[in-house]
Amino acid sequence: MRHYETLFVLKPTLTEEESKAKFEFIKDVIQNNGGEIVATEDIGVRKLAYPIDKFERGHYYIIYFKAPAQAVRELERIYRITEDVIRFLTIKYETKKDIQAWEKMVERAKKLSGQSEASQAKAQES
Repeated sequence: MRHYETLFVLKPTLTEEESKAKFEFIKDVIQNNGGEIVATEDIGVRKLAYPIDKFERGHYYIIYFKAPAQAVRELERIYRITEDVIRFLTIKYETKKDIQAWEKMVERAKKLSGQSEASQAKAQES
C-alpha cells in the first residue's frame, strides 16, 4: 500500500454536525476500499485564497492514510459527486525521503489531535 495525504474543503454553510458527518463519510470511503487511516487533522474554518462557488471561507480537513490505488480513484470520484466538497487535493508519497516527510507530518498531526482531545476532555470535566 502507498502513502497518501488528502486535503478537502467543505462548504462553510454546513453545521458542525453536518461537517463531522461528511468527514466520517470520507473516512469510511477510504476504509471500505482497503485503506488504513493513520492520522487526521481538523484545521477548521479558514478564509480561502480566492472565492470558490461564491464562498470566501471553507472548513479544511486533512487525512493521512495508506491505501491501494483503486481506493484513491474511488475517493476522488466521491469528492467530485459530493456537493458539499468545494475543493480537494490528494498527494502520493513514493520515495523514501517523501515517506519520511509523511511520517513526520503524521506524528505532528497525532500530537495536535491529542492536545485538542485532551483540552476538550478538560473542558467537559469543568
